[in-house]
Amino acid sequence: MRAADVARLLAREIEAAVLGEHTPVMLWGPPGVGKSALVAQAAAARAVPMIDLRLSQLEPSDLRGMPYQREGRVEWATPSMLPQAERDGPCGVLFLDEINAALPQVAASAYQLILDRRLGDYRLPDGWAILAAGNRLGDRGVTYAMPAPLANRFTHYELWPAIDDWLEWAQRAGVDERLRRFLAQRPDLLFVFPEQANIHAFPSPRSWAFADRALRKFAADPDLLEPALAACVGEVAAMLLADWLARPQFDLDTLLAQDDPALPEDADGRWAVLDAAITRAGRIAPEDADQAGRLLRLAGRFEAELGERLVRALHARLGERLYALEAFDDWAVRIAGG
Repeated sequence: MRAADVARLLAREIEAAVLGEHTPVMLWGPPGVGKSALVAQAAAARAVPMIDLRLSQLEPSDLRGMPYQREGRVEWATPSMLPQAERDGPCGVLFLDEINAALPQVAASAYQLILDRRLGDYRLPDGWAILAAGNRLGDRGVTYAMPAPLANRFTHYELWPAIDDWLEWAQRAGVDERLRRFLAQRPDLLFVFPEQANIHAFPSPRSWAFADRALRKFAADPDLLEPALAACVGEVAAMLLADWLARPQFDLDTLLAQDDPALPEDADGRWAVLDAAITRAGRIAPEDADQAGRLLRLAGRFEAELGERLVRALHARLGERLYALEAFDDWAVRIAGG
């Protein structure tokens, strides 16, 4: 699921906890796609507190509580980190982050808490939602296979990054406009999981946020900028971004809005516009005749061979619908020299 859909789902689950209809949610996804951030944002949007419980850092006794003797009986002291209605409020989010990185004994201790909303004598307040997150086994993190009894206590959703969601967040967060425009033109670079296990920095929604900070800190120092970007998103993505920043800048939406788009005069600039336009052609809705027409108009401003590349990309996306567009006839006439 994309982040926008997951955010709506989490908001409804938080609301459902108040109505007694909540089901614990397990959110899966590769590192850096924003699982923890989405949970925190959902809690903030509903104006409820969130308690982040990292089970990977706990021992079984930390969750179950310490035993003590009282009137000849052994009782358990409730851990202070668990939600208390009197202290934390009647509604909120108990977030079990990195749950499948916890020791199996700790995960087993959480069974009763997740399904029955209790742990010994402790009871989770009725209005609190239980949300969890973790990396998948193939993500090369410190994870354990989730035991079937624990998995069966959750509903399961997988989060994947989508460029439109990231760009919307980035605009709200004040991410550098140049970085937003670069990723809008190269959405394939939003998330690239490395094939080699020894690669430490790689592009992800989280690491691009780090790159935004690097861009602000080192933009005036070319000797440090590219190494700093590489430390965030890896060498290849950093090189592509640094090269893009060095080119004359353009905005594809501005070009498409023009009746007579003015392409850059230099070859590198024209190739950059073509690359961005082909990427856009691969993402437009098949029924969006206006956007397709504008891309066809832009194709007509290129040399014939380059323009045909953009038209082929449009055909791959639209199929036979392309030929029904008036703009296609105009492009064909222009190419034919009519």
